[in-house]
Amino acid sequence: MFQDRYSLAFKLYPYERSADQDAASPVRHPVVIMGGGPIGVATALDLGLQGIPVIVLDDHEGIGMGSRAICFAKRCLEVADRYGCGEPMLDKGVVWNVGKVFHKEGQVYEFNLLPEEGHKYPAFINLQQPYFEKFIVDRVREAQAAGAPIELRGKNRVDGITEFDDYIELDITTPDGSYKIQADWLIGADGASSPLRGMMGLDFEGRVFQDSFLIADIKMKGDLEFPTERWFWFEPSHGSGASTLLHKQPDDTWRIDFQIGWDVDRKEEMKEENIRRRLDAFLGDVEYDMVWSSIYTFQCKRMDQFRHGRVMFAGDAAHQVSPFGARGANSGMQDVDNLGWKLGMVIRGDAPEALLDTYSEERVHGADENILNSTRATDFITPKSKVSHMFRNAVLSLAGDYEFARPLVNSGRLSVPCTYDGLSLNGPDALTDGPVRSRVGSACPDAPVADGFLLSQLGGAFQIVTIDAEAPESVTEGQVTAKRLAISTKDDPTGALAARYLGGATSAVYLIRPDQHVAARWDSFDETAVRAAIRTACALGA
Repeated sequence: MFQDRYSLAFKLYPYERSADQDAASPVRHPVVIMGGGPIGVATALDLGLQGIPVIVLDDHEGIGMGSRAICFAKRCLEVADRYGCGEPMLDKGVVWNVGKVFHKEGQVYEFNLLPEEGHKYPAFINLQQPYFEKFIVDRVREAQAAGAPIELRGKNRVDGITEFDDYIELDITTPDGSYKIQADWLIGADGASSPLRGMMGLDFEGRVFQDSFLIADIKMKGDLEFPTERWFWFEPSHGSGASTLLHKQPDDTWRIDFQIGWDVDRKEEMKEENIRRRLDAFLGDVEYDMVWSSIYTFQCKRMDQFRHGRVMFAGDAAHQVSPFGARGANSGMQDVDNLGWKLGMVIRGDAPEALLDTYSEERVHGADENILNSTRATDFITPKSKVSHMFRNAVLSLAGDYEFARPLVNSGRLSVPCTYDGLSLNGPDALTDGPVRSRVGSACPDAPVADGFLLSQLGGAFQIVTIDAEAPESVTEGQVTAKRLAISTKDDPTGALAARYLGGATSAVYLIRPDQHVAARWDSFDETAVRAAIRTACALGA
């Protein structure tokens, strides 16, 4: 069988005996995270950078096999940038903004996900998940060296939990035997099968899609004429599947997804000669080495709530979507982005525990948005009836010549940041003629400013951003201090900042949350209004 390049593996947190294993009684910790994948480790990084002690437990010692997730969206990279590991990901990844859609042998149309200038990060990079995880762990090691209280424990399998009123006790198995620890807060980031979810008797609600997709990662021997773009075929003429998706990855590796149907013999399909048969039909007379392959089916499901007392769930442990649209890891990183600052505030005593309920409120909202888009994409890609198949092909036929039909083509609506419209932490949206894209609840759009880019200057705390408006240098409400970031449109030569944050207004004041979502906005500074908005954004009450 072919060599799996990714099993070389980043053995990132090899087993080491901890002091907890020799303690006379279970040691109590502020936060324990089950799952050492990208979501679990990123959550630990977020909390550790706040100075909150956190332990990650994983039954392995590093990254699993295969490229798995490869498409990382702009918002995900912006979150990683705030943690200090976005730039290495960008340097290694394959940048792309353009996608093309084909039906049989003909191109239907193409799209550009980020046609405008003035952003630090592109719409997407392609980067194999093992690299993405490694860059996060590398940043953890840097943070540990600087004193961040983060501990990664490999070969520490959680076999059971016991819930008490104010803590959770975990039963852990290691190569040296079993031990127990206690946690004030427990985060389940242990993947789609989530042992923690099973231990608590919790389940998903949603839909399983009866289709199968074969993934093949290959390395070309020679030049390949495909550019660095996302190419998607409906009913490809090469006959290798009902649909085909092509992406370029780092290391001159290409990822190809074949839709192969539900009633297939997986064992037969996974034989190298049968995978090569599909690849040869697609690529023609091209030599290649096979790197990795897998077959997957998918489901669009989520837990009813993501908080259960002192336990929170994040990433695939909380919700699952189809891979079309790159919403899995990207939505998981938005979970991290949302949970980290809230749990930090609660642990420090800066906000009530009720703030954690808004983690579930906001990220359930995000999961429902992702599930809706994923379900629509999957139904378009895999029509379930003769009528829906006829409709799909009629749309594809029209889209090549008529622009009105192109928005109806759905080869996977690609991941964008969730806007928390109408939810409980939102303050007033009182900016006259303010741009829709920076409305209350939205993730801040990036823009060039005098010293680089706006998002790089926002950091990870509450801030008051003023654009051609006066305000004090900071406002303190309760335990929260929001510092001012003053910006002038005189330092906006491209006009991008004004377009994205002023719209028809001449000045603006924004209250920005630690996760860089807009909490409130006004035409000018009003101390009473700002204080009230801070209280709302922290669930502090009136």
